[in-house]
Amino acid sequence: MSDRRPSPFKTLLDSDVCSLILATPDVYQVRFKNRAANAYLVVGSRRTIMIDVGLSTNYPHLLTCLKHVGIAPDKIDMVVLSHEHLDHIGAAYHFGGRALIAAHRLAANKITLRDDFSMLRKMFNEPNVPIDVDIWLEEGNLIDLGNFRLTVMYTPGHTSACISLFDHDKGLLFAADTLMPGGVMGGVFGSGSIADYIQSLERLKGLNSKILLSGHGRLSDTPQDDVRIAIQRSHGLLEDTAQLFEALDARQNFEPIMQSVRDLNKLDDN
Repeated sequence: MSDRRPSPFKTLLDSDVCSLILATPDVYQVRFKNRAANAYLVVGSRRTIMIDVGLSTNYPHLLTCLKHVGIAPDKIDMVVLSHEHLDHIGAAYHFGGRALIAAHRLAANKITLRDDFSMLRKMFNEPNVPIDVDIWLEEGNLIDLGNFRLTVMYTPGHTSACISLFDHDKGLLFAADTLMPGGVMGGVFGSGSIADYIQSLERLKGLNSKILLSGHGRLSDTPQDDVRIAIQRSHGLLEDTAQLFEALDARQNFEPIMQSVRDLNKLDDN
């Protein structure tokens, strides 16, 4: 007999490729069953947005979920991209020209310049289609939907460009890959930093969040427990990394690099 309590969230649609879950009135999670990140639909009284949209190959399934709740693609006013990884943003080009595309300025720069390494294009085998970012977001920006007011929080760590969105009144935390149910960490990629990750998690811990809407996995109504576990794990990861560098003798490994820099400087002097 399982002691896991039943989910407080209602599944509206469930297929072999995706699920549509009602998180709270007018907020829907689209959970894809491949490697794509979750997409979120927030239907406001003034405007409607999506937060992340998954891989381009999932776009037909995303349309099926939107149709199920009576929202046509041309009714989406804005698509907010949590960071630059293509499992979150691959389908964004389908919305270009009819919805505003928004991302943190660091993510926007990578996306606009088509930085394939940072965007993990080879990992997800996405088509090399440009995604134009119309709005460059910063810490403290407010996305006002009428009945939802989402504050942009700069939460680097997974990458240098990650943002979370928080509705203070409703306690909704859209944390992408910064925080996941059960305290699972999204990993540190490229420009990311474990120290930044910890600082971002500490910020999320101070919020009065009630529902965690993350980049992967289920919805969670225990975000305070999730962030506490994530902080413990991230500190453990930081300690493991320090031990790894000590074992590798970082000074010895960096010496050839530093010698190459010194040699280049000598050439410049000549």
